[in-house]
Amino acid sequence: MAQVQKKTDALDARLAALAMPKGGFSQAAREAALARLTQMGLPGRRDEYWRYTDPALLNADTATESEALRVQTPIFAGRDKVHLIFVDGVFDAAASDDLELAGVEISLLSQADLQDIHWASGLYGVLETAGQTPVARPFAALNTMAATEGLLIWVTGAAPRPLHIAYRQKSKTSDAILHHCIKVEEGAELTMLETGITGARSNIVMEAQIERGGKLHHIRPQGRSEGKQLLTHIFARLSEDSVFKSFTLSMNGRLTRNEAVIEFSGDDATAHIAGAAVGDGAFHHDDTVFVTHDAERCESRQVFKKVLKNGAVGVFQGKILVKPGAQKTDGYQISQALMLDDDSQFLAKPELEIYADDVQCSHGSTSGAIDEGALFYLRSRGVPERAAQSLLVLAFLAEAISEIEDDVLADDIRDRMEEWLTQHEGK
Repeated sequence: MAQVQKKTDALDARLAALAMPKGGFSQAAREAALARLTQMGLPGRRDEYWRYTDPALLNADTATESEALRVQTPIFAGRDKVHLIFVDGVFDAAASDDLELAGVEISLLSQADLQDIHWASGLYGVLETAGQTPVARPFAALNTMAATEGLLIWVTGAAPRPLHIAYRQKSKTSDAILHHCIKVEEGAELTMLETGITGARSNIVMEAQIERGGKLHHIRPQGRSEGKQLLTHIFARLSEDSVFKSFTLSMNGRLTRNEAVIEFSGDDATAHIAGAAVGDGAFHHDDTVFVTHDAERCESRQVFKKVLKNGAVGVFQGKILVKPGAQKTDGYQISQALMLDDDSQFLAKPELEIYADDVQCSHGSTSGAIDEGALFYLRSRGVPERAAQSLLVLAFLAEAISEIEDDVLADDIRDRMEEWLTQHEGK
């Protein structure tokens, strides 16, 4: 009884610190989200999918102070792209490019929500609602209820260049909540980049509906603040012959939890979800993925690699659910951790639940230390120990980075990894 009252008090305090926007096309979705959140309550360590990650920092009514690390070399510098900037969760029009990209209609949630009718009314909160079953995701419902800003992206053709969403943190106590909706129409294609730190604490939801033959490529190097508290959700629904590929790079951060909820609703679709994380010291990184196959001949891949040292903690929770009738499913899941000392931890919970008889599904999870034989070989060829260790770390992460389809963007990710490892070679 005391535990229930404690969770109720925490939710009341969280809601008191937020103001739900009123009116606009999103009103019904926001009210429904508040009802879901009130019924679920905020998560606790006794909840099955929060056993390995303490949600206390995310439950608090205010953000813990955190200062962003200033990175001298921006990633993807020099690439031709549409550059859109958010500072502490607020769109910075003066620093951004125009909201114009061939084959793409871009609008701001804050402006579109002044209207009673908008195309995003058929998507805002819809995939998030579906993603609450069978696993409750209270922070996603909180986001749908409270988000005042985000991008509404309607892709009607093949975008000629990427859309780059750059996040910047200015305030040490900013508490950013952003909600993006992306609809990729039949045969359309978009590459979307997300970079930087949104706030001291951030809650970002992305809902993506990909129609027949559509393609969405998503690459997300998350910022390098030592103290950031970051929670993200991707909800993606794939129609026939569609493709969704997402890669996330995480370095540093006090608490990061990236959730992905993928649903195959059309035959012959493909979804790849990958991530590379490197953490040192007070670093807790959680990847939680739920993939539902509800169509025939679909392919899903989950590839997650974590490098941990000085007491860092990595978590992976991944599930593949194959529903009856989802024949010829090809589901692959791998999660691995490279432990650079004896103090770090890797906690994994891989799951398969299959109700079809003609499928190929596999999962595996391993952790271990650097290969001493390979390290000795490099050192015997004159490579210093720290540099040799960095080379082996990059080799370990290569499978996850190779999930990026664009070789140029993949090279940018590798360069950023090498930069980080070089800075930490002597630590």
